[in-house]
Amino acid sequence: MSVIARNRVRVSGADDGRPMVFAHGFGCAQEMWRLVAPEFERDHRVVRFDHVGAGGSDLSAYDPGKYGSLDGYAADVIEICRALDLDDVVLVGHSVSAMIGVLAAARAPGLFGALVMVGPNPRYVDDEGYTGGFSREDVAALLESLDANHLGWSAAMAPVVMGNPDRPELTAELADSFCRTDPDIARHFARVTFLSDNRADLPGVRVPTLVLQCSADAIAPEAVGRYVHEQVRGSVLTQLRATGHCPHLSAPAETTAAIRAFLG
Repeated sequence: MSVIARNRVRVSGADDGRPMVFAHGFGCAQEMWRLVAPEFERDHRVVRFDHVGAGGSDLSAYDPGKYGSLDGYAADVIEICRALDLDDVVLVGHSVSAMIGVLAAARAPGLFGALVMVGPNPRYVDDEGYTGGFSREDVAALLESLDANHLGWSAAMAPVVMGNPDRPELTAELADSFCRTDPDIARHFARVTFLSDNRADLPGVRVPTLVLQCSADAIAPEAVGRYVHEQVRGSVLTQLRATGHCPHLSAPAETTAAIRAFLG
């Protein structure tokens, strides 16, 4: 199967425009970008896709060995870009895909021209001198809950991640997306995500980078956004008014404007 079919790659927008590749977060799919990505189609070549194991990707291509670290996902991003013959790519990554973008840019430095990190977190577990937002006990409990009851975990985590209690329709959409993910793949990807540590990769970023930080983000607290900004030389940190972890759903106009301002 081609990478285009495997990852359900969708291309739209200006054929001769600078390419923008949108990468979704854990438990989500490319549809999560539907309120932001089309706003760039008039002057960019817009690429959306599903990580293997998510959305409409080919689940038979899921290899626990390959996807036992974020490197496997980064390899897929590179493969997608090369299959489409892209260059000077603006990679827009939400949550864990922000770090996948960091890894992809390090492995194919000539391919990417800019990174946009939406709610990045290079290490979720608190460490000495570092605040990731979760204690080891928090992460252990989160993973145990996911192992025990995938649907219950989805219903409980969605409002925490979305962080907009006055907009239940957004929480419902995220919960539905979590629930649609294959439980075994969700458990595996959750461990890869929440136990990852990509702090050492941040100083190696060599392309213009935007860090989009939400207010009251339970998954990527403001201290984490500041840390990423400090570690990525020359990066731009934009504090959004949006709350929660998914501004591309809860505040698409503000998210789009911030990316536009960064790209100039």
